[in-house]
Amino acid sequence: MIISSPCVVSLMWRLEDAQGQLIDELTDPMEFLLGGEDLLPKVEQTLLGQSAGFEANLHLEPEDAFGDYNAELVFFETRDIFPPEVSEGMQFEGPPEGSTTPDLLKDAIYTVTEVYDTHVVLDGNHPLAGLALRLALKVINVRAATQEETEQGSVSDSPFSLLQAAPTDETLH
Repeated sequence: MIISSPCVVSLMWRLEDAQGQLIDELTDPMEFLLGGEDLLPKVEQTLLGQSAGFEANLHLEPEDAFGDYNAELVFFETRDIFPPEVSEGMQFEGPPEGSTTPDLLKDAIYTVTEVYDTHVVLDGNHPLAGLALRLALKVINVRAATQEETEQGSVSDSPFSLLQAAPTDETLH
């Protein structure tokens, strides 16, 4: 089957930063909806018209991947609104309860980057924002998308993926 939108592609990949440091490697094939919300646009463009067995090595600049790092997405919150076990690397969906920062988006994921006695630093950027990436991928299988997958814009059992599109400027403001 030729890859066209919408369809489901089964992929394996190796993702590195521009210096060749491994970020993620998927050695067991995972399914993604092409034409939905599962894949970065440049990855989708590369896959269109291809079939199972296709391999590609892509260089992704930040604008093709997870966007530039946006310092406006870094926030300071008072320490007392967080649980006692809060630590660097923890993630929260939306603003923590008790937040007094009006700019925090309700549907964004925030990562705790620093914890101090009086405050906590939250970063709403994707962890790979601002990085150029190298992606080696291989198409293992291609199949037609189900109506449910097409309607929801994603493969039903596909977990969050490093290859998901980053939020656009419209979703950030």
